[in-house]
Amino acid sequence: MEFALSSEQKELRDLARKFAKDEMRPRAEHHDHTGEYPIEVLKKAWEIGLMNIHIEPRFNGSGMAELDDVIIGEELFWGCSAMATAILANNLALAPVLLGASDRIKKEFVQPMTEEFILAAYAVTEPGAGSDVAAIRTSAKKVGDEYIINGSKMWITNAGYADWFFVLTKTDPAAGHKGITGFIVDAKSPGIIMGKKEINMGQKCSDTRGITFEDVKVPAWQMIGREGEGFKIAMGAFDHTRPGVAIGAVGVARAAMEHSVNYANTRHTFGRPIMDNQGISFMIAEMARDIEAGRLLCYQAAWMIDNGFRNTYQASIAKMFCADMCMRVCTDAVQVLGGYGFNTEYPVEKLMRDAKIFQIYEGTSQIQRMIVSRFLADGKGIEGPNF
Repeated sequence: MEFALSSEQKELRDLARKFAKDEMRPRAEHHDHTGEYPIEVLKKAWEIGLMNIHIEPRFNGSGMAELDDVIIGEELFWGCSAMATAILANNLALAPVLLGASDRIKKEFVQPMTEEFILAAYAVTEPGAGSDVAAIRTSAKKVGDEYIINGSKMWITNAGYADWFFVLTKTDPAAGHKGITGFIVDAKSPGIIMGKKEINMGQKCSDTRGITFEDVKVPAWQMIGREGEGFKIAMGAFDHTRPGVAIGAVGVARAAMEHSVNYANTRHTFGRPIMDNQGISFMIAEMARDIEAGRLLCYQAAWMIDNGFRNTYQASIAKMFCADMCMRVCTDAVQVLGGYGFNTEYPVEKLMRDAKIFQIYEGTSQIQRMIVSRFLADGKGIEGPNF
């Protein structure tokens, strides 16, 4: 059993950490206050190879592993989680495409992403269908060699800047989740109506919008997999992407802990730094404990999928633990800083606002509990890993 990173992984970590420190952190406050989309930061991330890292070498990609993804992700989310969400949203859109798309789709939509700066969006959630993906109502009706898409999506990251969308539709409403089909849809297609940028509590510079599809024509060859395979492909994609989202929570929590340590070492009460007070030092020690545990859960879930093991159970545990841990750590960081923590001039209040979304997007913490409990009810996972 080996826990050491390879020299290549250390280089990736250092590259991402330097980018987060030099390019993201100095701009984080500005973009949080203005909500301005950090397009220049994203372009720089693409230029140095921190985007689209899973594209296969045969399509000119680097073909990096999921473990590489979590190593990079922790550093970027440590820098600024709103910017990191925008940077890594391409990974989510690409995941089902890389899993199920034809070589023609990859040649025409995926390979160009290695040659020029292109953004994509994962359009699955709807106003009435979030956690219950099978409840989507967006329809796709086959007419000749095309499908006509009608419906609405909501909370779509990068929607306003995306060049294409992965869209989940109902091709057979009577078939439940077996009647769901995915398509890759050009964002310039006639009939796509872009909603307003949503003003959210946290991650304010991430572009989140609704999308309406009105008689949008999509060539049949742009279907991902076969008709009726969309739900299976989308759920399979989560096994790849949830470790990356979970590690984002680790990165945000790590930032909150660092601010807590720095403040506790410099803030004095009763003639001593507050770090000397057990009430504070133990709170910070618990932050460190949970961050270390969360990182290992993410590494394990990523390692499993890289090595051909099904990781649904481990990915859900990582996502559940890290999301809840991040919220707790950031709340405690505000407490450590006291009145300053509650003030917008100090960074921990932003971290606390940003942290909440980890318990919601990419499957709520409640959905992760449902997944884990169902595995246990089936007698799986009780005895620990079985590789």
